[in-house]
Amino acid sequence: MLEGLSESLTQTMKKLAGMSIIDKKTLKEVTKDIQRALIQSDVNVKVVFSLTKKIEKRALEEELPKGLSPKEHVMRIVYQELVNLIGEKPEELKITKKPYKIMMLGLQGSGKTTTTAKLAKHLKKKGHTSAIVCTDTWRPAAYEQLRQLTEPLDVPVFGDPENKDALDLAEKGLEKCGSKYDVILVDTAGRHKEEQDLLDEMTELSKIVEPDEVILVIDGTIGQQARNQAEAFKQTTDIGSIIVSKLDGSAKGGGALSAVAEIHAPIKFIGTGERDDDFEAFDPERFISRLLGMGDLDTLIEKAAEVTSKQSDKEMVDSIISGKFTLKDMENQLNMMNQMGPIQQIMKLIPGLGNQLPANASKVTEDKLNMYKILMNSMTEYELENPEVIKKSRISRISRGAGLSNEDVKDLLKYYSVTKKALKGMGKRNMGGPMGKLMRHMQR
Repeated sequence: MLEGLSESLTQTMKKLAGMSIIDKKTLKEVTKDIQRALIQSDVNVKVVFSLTKKIEKRALEEELPKGLSPKEHVMRIVYQELVNLIGEKPEELKITKKPYKIMMLGLQGSGKTTTTAKLAKHLKKKGHTSAIVCTDTWRPAAYEQLRQLTEPLDVPVFGDPENKDALDLAEKGLEKCGSKYDVILVDTAGRHKEEQDLLDEMTELSKIVEPDEVILVIDGTIGQQARNQAEAFKQTTDIGSIIVSKLDGSAKGGGALSAVAEIHAPIKFIGTGERDDDFEAFDPERFISRLLGMGDLDTLIEKAAEVTSKQSDKEMVDSIISGKFTLKDMENQLNMMNQMGPIQQIMKLIPGLGNQLPANASKVTEDKLNMYKILMNSMTEYELENPEVIKKSRISRISRGAGLSNEDVKDLLKYYSVTKKALKGMGKRNMGGPMGKLMRHMQR
């Protein structure tokens, strides 16, 4: 998610954490790094300079809070001002009636149809039943795409590819859904011209659908242009909210988020990747925490709770960030993390871990995990519980039993050793140092 911006800001925070003196000169150095990172992510130049002026002013004029060093104080200010830049935390999506009708809008190519399916999965995770009414008469494959996306979710799609009347499709779809579902998502046709086409359709369909909420999907790759779409939408409806899609690799993602937030449009969700799980409720504090390399334990807890019923979400996260674990524990944790999503993304939720692990360790592929499992199956219970005893002769025996090489065994042991070392320093009871202290202050 916004990989380039995250790397730049993380390096800036690490540089700040290593500074021995905080004065006007070092502050200028830090703010220039922040300016460069944000401008490269397409954030409006005036907004960037306003932000860094606030950071400098607060850092020089505010009284040092008790328990924080000067550099920790500056790091806290940077965090808070970046949170302010992308807006307040929106209200949660609350299903207040049955059926709760949501109308989905978006320009052509915004990712609206995919986002509709992602929202359906999100609602299912929250315990709500949902159905989708397809009124997209512009794209011949729209209905089929929705059906394919939602089939694994057991979410029905109502529509008719032969019917070219969007208003008729809406009426018939709503009639078929009745009150059997908690939520009805109405997917509308994207437009490829001006926003006015989109707004006109919203007006016509709204009379039939009578939506409880209208959601506009904005493509995060368009950067600062997102402001115009959000502003036109906001002026048309009081019940609207926004989803910013395609934030996984766009260099302009920061520009889109800040542009929308600048006019106080409610960003309710963000799309962070191509998988149907790469979708989350937008929380500025969590978002900025990850961008700065500080992790996001709350999201990690939620993801862990979704894939395990044997332990509480709290216990599972404590297990992940604890440095006291064996190869057996690591296998269980990697299995769980793999279910939670791409391991590289999950590791970045653990404070500090994503920055400490080498690139090859944070990009463990499914194939590599399978190789590790084969190697572990070739080990004795004693070896799994006491990895330190695995030396030359044991390595040879394990590799032969697994049909793999000695180097593969060493690779597993190296991954285990590096991971254990990184996690040990990040255990909740051992979160000392500037980053750990800073996180505790932010959570107050």
